[in-house]
Amino acid sequence: MRRLTRAPNAAIAQLWADLLCQAGYPTTVERRFLSSVAGELPPDQCLPELWLRHDEHDAAARQLLDELARLPQHQWQCPSCGEQIEGGFEQCWACGAWMPR
Repeated sequence: MRRLTRAPNAAIAQLWADLLCQAGYPTTVERRFLSSVAGELPPDQCLPELWLRHDEHDAAARQLLDELARLPQHQWQCPSCGEQIEGGFEQCWACGAWMPR
């Protein structure tokens, strides 16, 4: 087994692990519940970790996580006020208009 990376929280760690498993790289989440002792232990030592079962999957699994980090965000311009909206928002934050279909 080989530690692949640390995740910022347990939810993201599980999403990453599920993605890796679906791609054929068996992965487990370790230190999932250690955040409850942050303060007693250094906080950076309490983050959830992703561990690969097979060392030979290391390069491909890292590449998959890198590609996930570089996914393009959806962008659209509000037809009412012209505000540029990024991310998964379907409603303009400035005027409340809905994203055009």
